[in-house]
Amino acid sequence: MDTIDCGNGVKLYNNGVLIKDGAVYGAGAADGAFFKNTMAYAVLNAHNDCAIASKDARLRLKFDSLASHDITYVGIVQTAKASGLKSFPVPYVLTNCHNSLCAVGGTINEDDHIFGLSAAKKYGGIFVPAHLAVIHTYMREKMAKCGHMILGSDSHTRYGALGTMAVGEGGPELVKQLLGKTYDIKYPEVIAVVLNGKPIKGVGPQDVALAVIRAVYDCKFVNNKVMEFVGGGIAALDIEYRNGIDVMTTETTCLTSIWQTDGKVKDYYKVHGREGDYRPLQPSGPAYYDGAIEVDLDKIRPMIALPFHPKNAYTIDELKQNLGDILAITENEGNKLLGAKSPRFKLRDKIRDGRLKVQQGIIAGCAGGTYDNIFTASNILKGKSVGWGEFSLSVYPSSQPVYIDLLKKGALESLIKAGAIIKTAFCGPCFGAGDVPNNNALSIRHTTRNFESREGSRPSDGQLASVALMDARSIAATALNGGFLTAATEIDYDDGIKKFEFDGSIYSNRVYNGYSLPDKDAELAYGPNIADWPKISPLPEHLILKTVCVITDSVTTTDELIPSGETSSYRSNPLKLADFTLSRKAPEYVGRAKAVKTDADKLKNGGISGEYLKALELSGFPPQKDYGGFALGSVIFAKKPGDGSAREQAASCQRVLGGAANIANSYATKRYRSNLINWGMLPFLSEEQFETDDIIIVKDIRKTLEKGLLEFDAKLIRKATVKDILLKIEPLTADEREIILKGCLINYYAE
Repeated sequence: MDTIDCGNGVKLYNNGVLIKDGAVYGAGAADGAFFKNTMAYAVLNAHNDCAIASKDARLRLKFDSLASHDITYVGIVQTAKASGLKSFPVPYVLTNCHNSLCAVGGTINEDDHIFGLSAAKKYGGIFVPAHLAVIHTYMREKMAKCGHMILGSDSHTRYGALGTMAVGEGGPELVKQLLGKTYDIKYPEVIAVVLNGKPIKGVGPQDVALAVIRAVYDCKFVNNKVMEFVGGGIAALDIEYRNGIDVMTTETTCLTSIWQTDGKVKDYYKVHGREGDYRPLQPSGPAYYDGAIEVDLDKIRPMIALPFHPKNAYTIDELKQNLGDILAITENEGNKLLGAKSPRFKLRDKIRDGRLKVQQGIIAGCAGGTYDNIFTASNILKGKSVGWGEFSLSVYPSSQPVYIDLLKKGALESLIKAGAIIKTAFCGPCFGAGDVPNNNALSIRHTTRNFESREGSRPSDGQLASVALMDARSIAATALNGGFLTAATEIDYDDGIKKFEFDGSIYSNRVYNGYSLPDKDAELAYGPNIADWPKISPLPEHLILKTVCVITDSVTTTDELIPSGETSSYRSNPLKLADFTLSRKAPEYVGRAKAVKTDADKLKNGGISGEYLKALELSGFPPQKDYGGFALGSVIFAKKPGDGSAREQAASCQRVLGGAANIANSYATKRYRSNLINWGMLPFLSEEQFETDDIIIVKDIRKTLEKGLLEFDAKLIRKATVKDILLKIEPLTADEREIILKGCLINYYAE
């Protein structure tokens, strides 16, 4: 077995392994039957439309329940309605934790919430009002069940520590489930995560997660695979600690996760009044895995992930010992990402007397805002002060049941007296809509992401702030020292916490639970910003593409494709939202795409502009009176697009602006590629070096796709030169091919 020691207690096993009783005991062969002994196989097999016979199987999965929040559910319901939706066939939870500030755009955010409630009434859904719970906390507390599968329109849909395989996808995949269709994938590879030992005092779940992300991200070790957690170390972890590690598996780019369950999981369900939803899960014997990650928990040390990605992780000790050098490397990498036109990204100016001074601390959301994290932070700060300087600390309990119990147990009192500000359940600090830092500030956060331009930055306007990810324990320790970076292992504190008590009346008195009780006569409540999708044309016989944006970064996130933050207010209006596409990465994109769309509309009406006529002639097409078989669309080239959020708008915004395809060296996640397909965009692959204003002509594209072929001969026209190129597409299911041919998922279901 090939092994890689990644340091900090993490080791990778590159090849297939056999695991028995939570320990690696030998190499394994993929063609054997031991792959059926994994927990992943058991859950997937139970949700597939037929028994899974081999690792080469194509899966057609149906989920037990669905979840969305208020920047995705309007579009999902609108799409499903246009496709023939009558009622929600499974429990569908509509939460309100992203647009809940309602601070931008006038009434339009609360209009979305009222629309969501009306949809829950009409179609039989579950509606969780704003500030009551963040999406993933509610799903853990009320919807997760051992052996179940949940599909959510948020990338951090992860409930594996509770025995639930959960997948974050774009909205169209939820639409398919709402219409009784299936989630179609190839049987995924499964990677064992073997946890050994016990974390030392001061090390929290974010530290473990960042250590794993650092080890696996760049080498794609778990990309689109299942992470299956086993090993004796699990027993040493409380449930919220496990949840904290689990939710961050999204940042490894894995497909989903599953953990072996035990008495602590059973107690969690019992505390939440759902003991019957527990059942033991563990591998059923010697199990084959396609690789393994071994984590010695006792060797993990407090971590910090520097801007602009969770993978940019160091132990806090490493950073302190090499402060100037590491910050210089991060500055250089950041400025390459931001480009010459952006304000200069600075970190070394925050070194004061050899120590790193940060300006803000945040503990929030599905990763940080758990009962255990906040209670421990309160223990650290009890009787102390965060100081009266520029450093500030905000804490967001992840649900009202968590909030009220922290209040009863005195934890919030300790934090408030120490100078922390306590806020309600809200995902804003995770995507740039809450506690936006000041210009040139560095914020340390126990949240899920710290991507470029995510936390309220607008580089084109000269505004730039950045985020580093840390565990709540070390954030509290840093707050204790007035904002000077401090690991929780450097201080002494009481790490005991009082047992959590769940008050279910908070939800029963406020959450609308209409599952299985649809009211077909109820009307959907439309605010003035809620708009239908524009009409989208089917794939033409021949396709002309014009490159309007070329991104040469190693990875492009969905936050760069469609920024988060204040843009979220316009998520219910496809055309208004589209004006924000690539606004922080390539502000010229929208104007270029609209210009191509204008030319495309002329082509539909029988006219064709000179540059495209010249390109057709250079490609060997004889002059024609009628170009009715041709269509024109814009295209983005990026080396590896789609890391990060599951939100479909990263693709749909391109589509409503006339986008017809993406071209990439590879796609960062399955979910982004799926979003492209569901919006009728071709997910091309190529190693060609493209330039802005390249014209690409793909003859007979419709016939080629109808034949099931995946390679397309094309002509690349650059100025007066012509080059033959080959565009490829990874295998498509029959449904995916038909969706592209029809132009989008809505068209596909409309027929």
